[in-house]
Amino acid sequence: MRAFNKRLGFLFFAGVAVVLALSGCGGAESNSAANTVAPTNGSTQSAGGGESANTANSASSLSPVTIENNGRTLTFAEAPRRAVSLSQHTTEIMLALGLEDKMVGTAYLDDQILPELQEAYAKIPVLSKQYPSKEVLLAAEPDFVYAGWKSAFTDKAVGTVEDLEKMGVHAYLQQSSNMTAPGLEDVYADIQNIGRIFRVEPKANELIEKMKTEIRQITDHIKDVARPIPVFVYDSGEDKPYTAANNYMTRLIALAGGKNIFDDVPKGWTSVSWEEVVARKPEVIVIVDYGDKTVEQKRNLLLTKNELADLPAIKNKRIVVLPLSAAAEGIRAPFALKTLAEGLYPEKF
Repeated sequence: MRAFNKRLGFLFFAGVAVVLALSGCGGAESNSAANTVAPTNGSTQSAGGGESANTANSASSLSPVTIENNGRTLTFAEAPRRAVSLSQHTTEIMLALGLEDKMVGTAYLDDQILPELQEAYAKIPVLSKQYPSKEVLLAAEPDFVYAGWKSAFTDKAVGTVEDLEKMGVHAYLQQSSNMTAPGLEDVYADIQNIGRIFRVEPKANELIEKMKTEIRQITDHIKDVARPIPVFVYDSGEDKPYTAANNYMTRLIALAGGKNIFDDVPKGWTSVSWEEVVARKPEVIVIVDYGDKTVEQKRNLLLTKNELADLPAIKNKRIVVLPLSAAAEGIRAPFALKTLAEGLYPEKF
């Protein structure tokens, strides 16, 4: 009888130990799962948060994301881990969202990366000064390619979006850079899309709100402007100037209190004649700092061209310089707007 009781006691305590051990394993697994859920804002979270917050973050991180992009439907089962950006403004959007650790390559700078993004940019391999070849791109083993211009997704560059998708690579083309008359809301939509794709929506919303705040502060200086100043945008060209028409720069010029003299042309960029420029009498000229010609070369061409001598902009030497990186549809909108507004209305700043 005593032996039986001993055996019974042993079995009882053994059973308790097994239950405790199983309970302990279950608890460890639960904590581990909570710790490995990626927070939607891209920052590190502890497992000590509320149950509802953890559940919401988990659902947001693990649910597929579907994006409409230039007539295509893209579905992301998870956030990309090996991204490549193929233009400066798309690179800067990703860096501003803190995604440098998700990038395995970048290419095609127009000028210098923003100073506050330089440290993050330095961590990313530069695949090419311009577009990399398809072979160079694929050697980086990307799962996501983000381009600003349609020219990136051609056989002469990294390949078509269809070819990349067949190889399991998602391709996103900046919508605001490839549409007629885009505005700031279109730029914000692209930023929100990238935020959704990479599960950093709060960071994207924070970036957008920061841009909106800075833009409001600038437009407050010029809200009482009575007459928009006529503006001519000079990109390039000697025999025929290449200029902004009904595009993003036109929206920025309008926000800055100006009026693009070629905003009635139903194109993004277009070639015009010098006679047309003279007939529309711009009072300010914006030089886009880009291409083979330096700003000084472009300025000298404008100031010494006989047919332009009587233009108000030339007589008064009212020339504003805007880097192409600021003229592109990206996070530099506040900088571009301030440059334009200060050039048009220096007395208000």
